[in-house]
Formats: sequence, structure tokens, C-alpha cells
Amino acid sequence: QVQLVESGGGLVQPGGSLRLSCAVSGSSFYRNDMGWFRQAPGKQRELVAQIARDGSTMYADSVKGRFTTSRDNAKKMIYLQMNVLKPEDTAVYYCRMRNPLTGIDYWGQGTQVTVSS
Repeated sequence: QVQLVESGGGLVQPGGSLRLSCAVSGSSFYRNDMGWFRQAPGKQRELVAQIARDGSTMYADSVKGRFTTSRDNAKKMIYLQMNVLKPEDTAVYYCRMRNPLTGIDYWGQGTQVTVSS
């Protein structure tokens, strides 16, 4: 059974930093593409960052230069380092794993990030 578990969310002041983690179990992690999404109240879920199985990355324009994603295939983990956080970054952040062959997506339960003074 595939499971994704996010951690690292919390309350931070504007300009601060947080590091999110996503632990994956029950899957051949290294074969899959990974992504971070977020959903703010009243808004649709949006892509924040992606890291492919070959390690290539892409970022939403709103977070470029502030967020960095990485993966550790040995630990079956991905990370999202978030710097210079803004109030508009407040959302529930989700980790997603996509099997590139089947197109099947797996999601974590999400972790709340709140940026407020």
C-alpha cells in the first residue's frame, strides 16, 4: 500500500523559512515523479514545484527563487525548502507521487503552512 506523509508545516512570520518533508512508503520511489501542491481556502489546488525521477525540477512563477525542492531516493523522501515566505503562501501543502507509466497519482494528507505576523 502506497503512503505519502507530509511534515514540517506550521506558523511562521513573513520573511521566514520552513522546510517540508514527504516520506513515501510502499512504492518504487525512484521510478516516480514527485510534486508539491498547495490549496488555500476558497481556491483550487495549484502546483508549486515538481521534481522528476531524473532530478530535474520546475517551479511555479510565484515561488521561483524562494522555494527549492529536492529528493533523496535512498530515504524515499522529498523536501520543499521555503524561504522568504509571504502571507499569500498560506495554504495546505500536499505531496504527490505520479507513476509515469500508468499516470496514477498518490497524495499525502497535507500539512498546513500559515504565514502571518
